[in-house]
Amino acid sequence: MLTLQGLQQQLGPCMGAPAWVVGLSGGLDSMVLLEALTRLRQHHAIPSLSAIHVHHGLSVEADAWAQFCADECAARGVPLTVVRVQLPAGASIEEAARQARYEAFAKALSPKAVLLLAHHADDQLETLLFRMLRGTGLRGLAGMPQQRQLAAGSLCRPLLSWSRAQLHAWAQIHGLRWIEDPANHDERFARTALRHQLLPLLRAEWPKADQNLLRLAAHASEANELLDERAEQDLAVVAAPLADEWLVRWRSLDLGTLCSLSLPRQRNLLRYWLAAQDALLPSARRLDAWLGQMAAASDTQPQLDLGEWRLYRSSGRIWYVPGSWPRTGTPEPVTNGGSYRLAAGNGCLRLSALPATSAPWHIAYRSGGEQIRLPGRGTHSVKQLLQEAHVPAWLRPCVPLLYCGNELVSVAGRWNAEVALMDAVQSGFTVSWEPVSD
Repeated sequence: MLTLQGLQQQLGPCMGAPAWVVGLSGGLDSMVLLEALTRLRQHHAIPSLSAIHVHHGLSVEADAWAQFCADECAARGVPLTVVRVQLPAGASIEEAARQARYEAFAKALSPKAVLLLAHHADDQLETLLFRMLRGTGLRGLAGMPQQRQLAAGSLCRPLLSWSRAQLHAWAQIHGLRWIEDPANHDERFARTALRHQLLPLLRAEWPKADQNLLRLAAHASEANELLDERAEQDLAVVAAPLADEWLVRWRSLDLGTLCSLSLPRQRNLLRYWLAAQDALLPSARRLDAWLGQMAAASDTQPQLDLGEWRLYRSSGRIWYVPGSWPRTGTPEPVTNGGSYRLAAGNGCLRLSALPATSAPWHIAYRSGGEQIRLPGRGTHSVKQLLQEAHVPAWLRPCVPLLYCGNELVSVAGRWNAEVALMDAVQSGFTVSWEPVSD
């Protein structure tokens, strides 16, 4: 059965947090957690305690549930925040509600605070079975982690060691009240069907099904730790930083080194690298299809969409780039020296005082055929210069070109025209470009 001593042990890693926030639905599990924490703080020093209730508006009883949570928190002297959310039309109700909850939790969590959720051992079993039936990978087999990062803080599930039956017994001993959500018995929902149909059958035929499945999750978790250690070692080599001032800010991996690894290590490294950046992880099928394009001709630029971000292969590297990054810049006039936050959002161009000329100064972008006469090197195409400098193809349309009339004077400060140095009026003229990477 649940004990305060056992709960305190599970919460040990969270004791240094500035605040604990209980995710409170009003159901049995979260009410047990709220009451146990209230009792725990009577005997031990714990972080500041509050609660958050997410009002989905899915039930006619939703307002009454929010009021129930408010009353129960008030009786215990625990501050409560009620967050109302709207679910998108046409989405899976279960998944949309879950996503809305976690978004609300993330926004409400202050830096280094810990969100405490009341998931228990039965929830872990349901999660494991649900993922297995959907064809999960090794990470999915580990089930829900007891702790993980969430926004500026972290998430902790301190009740995973106890079953729902044990929590129910503790609640009855202490005379707790809770909400019974009818959705928990609606077998149209996948998890509810697992709970009321599949799990009872498994337990009837295999009495040790629970402990065996949870043991499987523990083995998978240990295997994932080993895979993460391997990924860290590989990443130290593959993610060697670039010295180029334009490219150093962008997150990238060396393609040649990556491709020297076995395919399983490539997959493992990419998933680890993307997960560390909170990226939307691609399915195994999509990731394998994209990795299969790494041996394609160097003039192709395969990309993989990851929600608001993209992976590109270009100039011998794999790049992690925001999907909102402009495909090309926006032409604009330049009237004097100073810093220009470029109109398309492609960084900042810094100029020294512009010489007075009869022709207007302006910023343009590649459309094809641009050439610049370099000091002592003759005329070169801008395309060739960018290729030789290994500027990735996705970045080239964003490189600002400074013109005086029809004369190309500077390619973002990296290549300056001979005329800019020969004309005494323009002596000391400087240009620099700082791309943005976030």
